[in-house]
Amino acid sequence: MRGPPPEPRLAAHVYGHQAAIQQFEESFASGRLHHAWLISGPSGVGKVTLAFHLARRLLGGSDLESPAGRRISAGTHGDLLTIARKMDPRKGQLKGEITVADVQPIQNFLHHTATEGGWRVVVVDGLESLNRFAANALLKILEEPPPKTALFLTTSSPGTLLPTLRSRCRVLALAGLDEADMKAVLPDVPDDVLHRAHGSPGRALFLAQDRDGICAGLVERALAGEELDHENWVIVSQIAREAEGFALVCDLLGEALTGQARDAAFAGDLPRAALMADRAGRLGQMRMQSERFSLDRAEAIREVLALARQG
Repeated sequence: MRGPPPEPRLAAHVYGHQAAIQQFEESFASGRLHHAWLISGPSGVGKVTLAFHLARRLLGGSDLESPAGRRISAGTHGDLLTIARKMDPRKGQLKGEITVADVQPIQNFLHHTATEGGWRVVVVDGLESLNRFAANALLKILEEPPPKTALFLTTSSPGTLLPTLRSRCRVLALAGLDEADMKAVLPDVPDDVLHRAHGSPGRALFLAQDRDGICAGLVERALAGEELDHENWVIVSQIAREAEGFALVCDLLGEALTGQARDAAFAGDLPRAALMADRAGRLGQMRMQSERFSLDRAEAIREVLALARQG
């Protein structure tokens, strides 16, 4: 049985997204490569994997066993800088935002000569997590980039970004993977899980984690309007301790609410369709706020399940 896909930095191949790769290659071949690339798309479709694939292309590390390829894999390549949310050691989870202090190293990095005489590449993972000050700091960098500089910026929520920031980037909009690519990435995941993942390998892995149906059971009972007893709240606490537990509950609940909205619309019950769609939107806001501000996971799960019980 094959394990999960490799970490984005270690991936030897990009499944799907060939149109995006071709756009980049055409720009590179023209000799006028744009300095900033906004890689957008649903969560879990491979945005960061594509960013590292393109970074390897510029840094001569496409062969993972080459000297440059090994340095990229190890995170020691002198001309590659990665910015992402950092771990909060007190809470044992990722911080809710990327701060200006996290972005400042980009300025220093780009003002030094490339260690290997070629391109300098920056990957920013999760652009929607930048707070206002960090976004403004990055905007200044994008306004006056040094020569032979490329920034690959990933986001699942392009609509939340500063318009001025988006306007300075060339956009590579990724869609979900087709069935063949999903099977190639996750050959050991059941077909029904892949179907429910809507082209997102990351989402499929989340869904596959719920092997005993614990999260699905909680969501189902909440949607039925049941008040959860003490035993179920113990389960909530257990789920909250898992790194992706809250995300999995939100994924399952969001899928159910969206499905109810769709079914109601097909049945001609437009008021209920609007209600379920509104509830799905509120769930998305609650999830974003919880992750952005690193709120208590158990309490966050309680709140989204309470939303589901509203009838």
